[in-house]
Amino acid sequence: MSQATDLEGVEFLKTIEWEMMDKAKFFPLSMLSSFTVRCCLYPLTVIKTQLQVQFRNDVYSGMLDAGTKIYKSDGVSGLYRGFWISSVQLISGVFYISTYESVRHVLGQYGAGQRTKALAAGGCASVVGQTLIVPFDVISQHMMVIGMPATEKGGLNPLGIKPQNGRFRLAAGITKEIYRRDGFRGFYRGYTASLMAYVPNSALWWAFYHLYQDQLYKILPNWSSHLLVQCIAGSFGGFTTTLITNPLDILRARLQVQRLGSIRVAFNELWAEEKMNMFLKGLSARLVQSAAFSFSIILGYETIKRISVKEQYKHLVKW
Repeated sequence: MSQATDLEGVEFLKTIEWEMMDKAKFFPLSMLSSFTVRCCLYPLTVIKTQLQVQFRNDVYSGMLDAGTKIYKSDGVSGLYRGFWISSVQLISGVFYISTYESVRHVLGQYGAGQRTKALAAGGCASVVGQTLIVPFDVISQHMMVIGMPATEKGGLNPLGIKPQNGRFRLAAGITKEIYRRDGFRGFYRGYTASLMAYVPNSALWWAFYHLYQDQLYKILPNWSSHLLVQCIAGSFGGFTTTLITNPLDILRARLQVQRLGSIRVAFNELWAEEKMNMFLKGLSARLVQSAAFSFSIILGYETIKRISVKEQYKHLVKW
């Protein structure tokens, strides 16, 4: 049990473990929290994706320019392209967090440390989550870029789908065309790249989250809010992980949207276009998205864990 001590010498929990929570409270509140965060931050996902797939900077010069142009062109709805398809992540999120906490619990029984548990559990959780969400990711990302201004290399609409009135009609059209061309495997285009991007991203994020949390506990006063410490640690973790994994996320987006043949083809095309700039492409939007998303997710996640903690552990929890 991971504990620390406050000014009065009272021990408190640094980490609320899986077995300490009432799952009947935790799961519905967790889904509500995740949906709220995604509603607020989804426009950053659209902006990030369009920045990643454009040819050099011939459509948008940066995050603010992209957001402004999308809003002027399509209004608020343009910033929420593919949202309802992407919101299926709420379901995968339940499996993700269940896998994460379960793997941590099992590894804890074998005496693994906090960071080791977080690293391994984060990776396993991402494999489960990506296996469920990639088909919806493929559809939502096509929706994000259809209607995007043409780049120097032409429009980003390899399926040849015309923008239609009604998001559900557009999603249905994309789904039918993907299945017609590639069958069921078309919905897992870029799956390997997704695992390459998100498994290390998830594993490192959770490991950095616990690392930063431990370091902040050491340097901040004992009276500091532990929830605030966790939120800051989550943001730092998201920021650091994004810097490391950004090129992998670009490859994933291009494979899924531009229908390139392989990771190697996607990498060669990206390198030919961008050279070393591939490490910075869409980075500003992704850093803002990651830091804001990490802060918000941890705020909701750790708050809900505190609300859901069983009665016998409540006296060990500090806000």
